[in-house]
Amino acid sequence: MEGRFGRGHGATLASLAKELGVSRTTVSNAYNRPDQLSPALRQRVMDAAARLGYAGPDPMARSLRTRKAGAVGLLLTEQLSYAFRDPAAIAFLEGLTLECDQARIGLLLIPGSPGVEDVMSVSSAAVDGFVAYSTAEDDPHLTAMLGRPVPTVICDQPALDTVDLVGIDDRGAIRELAGHLVELGHRRIGVICMRLGRTRRDGPVDLAQQAGALYHVQRNRLAGLRDGFEAAGVAWDRIPVVERFDHTVEAGASATAEVLALDPGVTAVVATSDVLALGAVQELHRRRQRVPEDVSVTGFDGVKTAVDAGLTTVAQPVVEKGRQAAKLLLNPAQHEQPRRVMLPTTFVPGSTAGPPRV
Repeated sequence: MEGRFGRGHGATLASLAKELGVSRTTVSNAYNRPDQLSPALRQRVMDAAARLGYAGPDPMARSLRTRKAGAVGLLLTEQLSYAFRDPAAIAFLEGLTLECDQARIGLLLIPGSPGVEDVMSVSSAAVDGFVAYSTAEDDPHLTAMLGRPVPTVICDQPALDTVDLVGIDDRGAIRELAGHLVELGHRRIGVICMRLGRTRRDGPVDLAQQAGALYHVQRNRLAGLRDGFEAAGVAWDRIPVVERFDHTVEAGASATAEVLALDPGVTAVVATSDVLALGAVQELHRRRQRVPEDVSVTGFDGVKTAVDAGLTTVAQPVVEKGRQAAKLLLNPAQHEQPRRVMLPTTFVPGSTAGPPRV
């Protein structure tokens, strides 16, 4: 029940309009388009609604009538909790919601955890469009999303010929970071990276696995590191690359321990994200090794926690990614060619990278 005159108990949009001596459109506008009414008239409608127990227009009926859900869906290839604990995801969500707020539309978070093949969460989502955040090329949730007849925007990955994309030049950005380490004199390097595919795998990855990564952001970041180090004569196939499926500080720490077991003589650990890099620093400190005097550490993303800690990294405008994704979605293209918004990155020297130990 919704009060004495709750929905189904006499108080309806029509009866409220009759009570006030106004049109049903006026009552509807009080809820859905308040800018169309004077503040005094809207307040009069809302006061009468409260007095009669009218809860407002039925959202399901409104959706059926207008064929609009009034919300966009954000597809995450993680559990929902990831959106509230991962710093890059939090920043992206901030940018997305800033634009949604301005457009006065809602946001529906849709999880698509790796290993979960049921796509009903996508197929049944009542949304007017989708934003996919960093999805694997073979993700069935992505396929289901693209099958819906609504606008779609992808952030980061995958880059498809038919879908609008917001991203950065991952390969070029991390190549600059590799060049910095080379200039400092590093030649024995270890790499820890985020997951390369939807199947859980933790451990060293060979060249074929790197090239076949289904998350192209990670594929491009590894390729950029290879570009930078091979240009300086460092053989990429001699560099240990360790993958972690989970994106946590703890995963970064354990990956660093594995890199050091593979090559105890590394003078720098390169992480493809700041979260993993913070784990690397944690593991090195646990071993009583100094950063950067004994081992240098670099990351990627430029999240606040890492920058505040002095991490040498590449900063990307993650909040702006969210804003641009929403803008593309809320302003569908009038032409057939997909739009590409490529945002700039900034190399942040930090204090965790220095010359290798002698």
